[in-house]
Amino acid sequence: MIREIIKGCQKRHRASQKKLYKMFYAYGMSITLRYADSRDQAALILNDAFMKVFTGIDSYNMKRPFKPWLRQIIINTAINHFHKHENELKLEQLEAARNKMDSRETIISSISYEEIIDMVQQLSPAYRTVFNLHVIEGFKHKEIAEMLDISIGTSKSNLSKAKNNLQAILQKNFI
Repeated sequence: MIREIIKGCQKRHRASQKKLYKMFYAYGMSITLRYADSRDQAALILNDAFMKVFTGIDSYNMKRPFKPWLRQIIINTAINHFHKHENELKLEQLEAARNKMDSRETIISSISYEEIIDMVQQLSPAYRTVFNLHVIEGFKHKEIAEMLDISIGTSKSNLSKAKNNLQAILQKNFI
């Protein structure tokens, strides 16, 4: 079924494009929400990614799985969005939470997915992007540094600050 939809997209059939979009919308949003400031911004990034998918669908190799190809386009689009807007955005500097939470595991296990996404979205774009690429996507600091055109040290620092900020957000909201 997916092969027929992709072939239709390669022929620029709008009905096939619509089917592909609907089929992978939730999957795409689950990725872009981790990088965006808001749901609206996540939808904007996802729409940009799908435009890239539709214009570059001819380069897709049908012998390979579609989902990883799509995922990489979505992540690259989110990174490009970050680069495009990083000069417009202030980088937040919040004081790190110094107190260890005694009931960390209990609190974390009771937090919903939506609450976690909301907390991640409260991070500055620089911290959020490095956090997602390292913790969620599994990239190494060297890869992140190359993707974001930053030093490895900056990547490590941003991850540490992101974790500290998330701890502060957890303490503020759940303790």
